[in-house]
Amino acid sequence: MARAVELAARGAGTTSPNPVVGAVVLAADGTVAGEGWHERAGGPHAEVGALAAAGERARGGTAYVTLEPCNHHGRTGPCAQALLRAGVARVVYAVADPGAVEGGGADTLRAAGVDVLAGVLAEEAERVNEAWLTSARRHRPHVLWKVAATLDGRAAAADGTSRWISSATSREQVHDLRRRVDAIVAGSGTVLADDPHLTARDRDGALSPRQPLRVVLDRRGRVPAGARVLDDAAPTHVSRAATPAALLAELRERGVVSVLLEGGPTLAGAFLAAGLVDRVVAYVAPVLLGAGPAALSGTGITTIADAVRLDVDEVSLVGGDVRVSGRPRR
Repeated sequence: MARAVELAARGAGTTSPNPVVGAVVLAADGTVAGEGWHERAGGPHAEVGALAAAGERARGGTAYVTLEPCNHHGRTGPCAQALLRAGVARVVYAVADPGAVEGGGADTLRAAGVDVLAGVLAEEAERVNEAWLTSARRHRPHVLWKVAATLDGRAAAADGTSRWISSATSREQVHDLRRRVDAIVAGSGTVLADDPHLTARDRDGALSPRQPLRVVLDRRGRVPAGARVLDDAAPTHVSRAATPAALLAELRERGVVSVLLEGGPTLAGAFLAAGLVDRVVAYVAPVLLGAGPAALSGTGITTIADAVRLDVDEVSLVGGDVRVSGRPRR
């Protein structure tokens, strides 16, 4: 199952609006017969790829899958039926499929006499498929807030300059985050102050082949026509939604599963206050300013007892910065 989780991660950024899924098929003698992962939306599912690689060796064997095999006809056939046709004797999956239509594969397999085990390495499989699972369970896009700040919590200097607080290596990682999401959200204040492009770029500076939707929250119509975010390098959606929840509802209607929040401290504060931040990735630079705008504002928090605390799952050193990743505790 650990190998299946590794395989699933390969599909990050290319499968939306579908989940990332990995699969490993063992032959009856316990040796690896085939591997697969969901590579792109509309393409073969992970189980189908693994079964194709395994061929007749799948008969009487075991399939390990990170997500419960689907049981419906979409752009591809149901994986539960493919497993039955291949003669697999046992199926082990990590996470139950939360979709009312997509779920049910485990029951179909059991009814046909297949031995089914659920929940193996569920936490690891959840993490790699976090965005899709959030969208399926909460009926809104998954929200990742990326923030770069100085050691004393400043997002910019007193004169408004902020390039560059974080290291070049950290900025490369941010472009990787952009490539993996469906949409990047910024507020009109950030657009007016920084005129960002909000595109994903490769290490050589060229535009990446896949560009997320650029979203500007501009309730008062302040963004000028010449703003870089409005050029033709990537699609752009300008929203006048009154609340973060309303904006996420708009984006869900457009098929957005995952959002990267890159706006300023006020926009981030509004999402956090509404309980709509699912993950935080913070790059803390070894820099001191002593003055300037804070990295976060407008949360409405006035006492330490109400502080939003993170369940941290990663701390690492990136180009001299400290990267902290975690989920707001609910």
